[in-house]
Amino acid sequence: MIPLYYYTILSAVLFVIGLIGFLIRRNIILLFMSIEVMLNAVNINLVSFSSYYDSLDGQILSIFVMAIAAAEAAVGFGILIAFYRNKNVIDSDKADLMKW
Repeated sequence: MIPLYYYTILSAVLFVIGLIGFLIRRNIILLFMSIEVMLNAVNINLVSFSSYYDSLDGQILSIFVMAIAAAEAAVGFGILIAFYRNKNVIDSDKADLMKW
């Protein structure tokens, strides 16, 4: 059996990679991908601790997190398409141009 701290280390590494990607990148698509990586890191922690404590609560919660991530991606890409149609660019620095 794989020890719990392996999963925790993997989750922490994935979360840091997602956080660095979110803070450094300016492309909106890469920002969404970084958020998804961070949410997957949280899901790894939820499932691993749920398995460790023989409870289904973490696994059920991870399904809800995946549903929220799917909704976030759908809304985010809808906003991205509207932004691209108006400005023909997907740079997050130009996102303030859509303000009133």
